Amino acid sequence: MTSVLTGDIIKSRSIKNPEIWLTTLKEALGACTQNKSQWEIYRGDSFQLELENITESLKAALYIKACIKTIKGLDVRIAIGIGEKSFTGQTIVESNGEAFQFSGDTLENLKKEKVNLKIKTRNAPLNQDLNLYFKLALTIMDQWTTNSAEIVKLHIEQPNALQEELGKLIGINQNAVSSRQKRAHLELIMQLEQHYRYKIIPLKA
Repeated sequence: MTSVLTGDIIKSRSIKNPEIWLTTLKEALGACTQNKSQWEIYRGDSFQLELENITESLKAALYIKACIKTIKGLDVRIAIGIGEKSFTGQTIVESNGEAFQFSGDTLENLKKEKVNLKIKTRNAPLNQDLNLYFKLALTIMDQWTTNSAEIVKLHIEQPNALQEELGKLIGINQNAVSSRQKRAHLELIMQLEQHYRYKIIPLKA
């Protein structure tokens, strides 16, 4: 059992210098796994990431989204597929199995559905529940400003840091950190991430 995130950058062509978002994307993917063979950027602005610990998949999606949205005007579509892996290729895009197929097929549907985050597993009722949660959460996350995205990114990187400590990292005071966290609805988003873990664990059995 593994999880695969397949995604692409929305409005990447609106940025004249692609290195700006490409560097951010590489750093985000690299932060999600220490194994460089488990992620790849292809076709310009598309990417794929494999996480063998399936419970980490939503946190990775949230982190990548937060990182990309620190760049004004950009966003990201991400499809999560969870299932078996039947073939390990020399690169992740050569690997195969239902997790890869679920993720790839779901990404193709995201543009049509105008949704930026979706999951597919073998469990249809679970898919239905989680995708409803995602749609509700996206009404918040798709509206993150660059400041909101930055504070979410920092929280995921340093979940135990105090607001004052986070503020020092980006040159703002504790009250400003608190305000940005509230505007990002950070507590609610992280509650969703914890609930996701609870819902996904049975798939490991």
